[in-house]
Amino acid sequence: MEHNYAVIMAGGVGSRFWPTSTSHKPKQFLDILGSGETLLQQTFRRMKTVVPGDHIYVVTHADYAEICLEQLPELNRERILAEPTRRNTAPCVAYAGFVLKKRDPLANFVVTPADHLVSNEAEFSARLNSALATTAKHNVLMTLGMTPVRPETGYGYIQFRSERSEFAEDVHPVKTFTEKPNLEMAEQFIATGEFLWNAGIFVWNANAILSAFEKHMPEMYSVFNSGWEHFGSESESEFIESIYGECPNESIDYGILEKAKQVLVMPAEFGWSDLGSWGAVHEQRTADSKGNTGSGKTVLSYDATGNTYLIPDSMVAIVDGLEDYIVILSENRLLVCPRSKEQEIKQFVNDIKMLRGEDFV
Repeated sequence: MEHNYAVIMAGGVGSRFWPTSTSHKPKQFLDILGSGETLLQQTFRRMKTVVPGDHIYVVTHADYAEICLEQLPELNRERILAEPTRRNTAPCVAYAGFVLKKRDPLANFVVTPADHLVSNEAEFSARLNSALATTAKHNVLMTLGMTPVRPETGYGYIQFRSERSEFAEDVHPVKTFTEKPNLEMAEQFIATGEFLWNAGIFVWNANAILSAFEKHMPEMYSVFNSGWEHFGSESESEFIESIYGECPNESIDYGILEKAKQVLVMPAEFGWSDLGSWGAVHEQRTADSKGNTGSGKTVLSYDATGNTYLIPDSMVAIVDGLEDYIVILSENRLLVCPRSKEQEIKQFVNDIKMLRGEDFV
């Protein structure tokens, strides 16, 4: 336990949750499900069941450092790794890996997104503790794979080998990683029984992941390694500011995991959702007799079924004749679109940005 840590990635902009999520306050800082906690707060609390609270780090964009401190009072600034620019998950993991290795040469850590939902937190903790026990002893790269319940096209997939890993009984060697497939391919994946959803939750020790960077992304490794003396010091942020722009915009999956050996996957079931879209939120909410979900003190529905609403309590809304729509009002921003087109919201936001600038996104 003394060498176990957690890294929460909280730097995304959550554009698929527009208009509620904006670049000024993305979804990880919002109480999307009305639970009384923001997604970041939920994740931090959940990780405290796995590692000590003072062993939890948050990687986020520099613009969000203050809101992280506001929402997580027990987090100090030294454990906020502020990125000056967004460069996807590979630089984020490399940064955290160097910081943790400098603090603790035996550091063993979980990497998790800040904006996922977990309903069975006891099982979540049990799976991560098991994974950490393996990575503390072996230089392997572990990822958690969720047992798929439908041919989902919004998730990545992990194909695993049937044989058990030599390192632990409850894990398998990874065969392939596949990005979001079309429906036909997703159905084929499910039929084989060889695929799991890629949850984007990783476990490894600092030496293992940094060795993988040295081998598979040597230029990035060299850039970070050149500032070894800065990590954990007052000059860390200045060093990161000076080198982050040199890092490629690369995911940890593509940059490391698809190339490395001894990559393992642990099948898991703990009520996971990446809450990547309004459709995912719709599935988590309790529906009324007509299949509508959402919130709003006065939302009157007439001949309306399967819709997702989010209307401020100070407003009155009437919805008539809509089926399977998203209807979201947030301040001066309104979204009305079919749920089947939710993956296009990102493009809608880009279009608004082109027309009206940053104020509305």
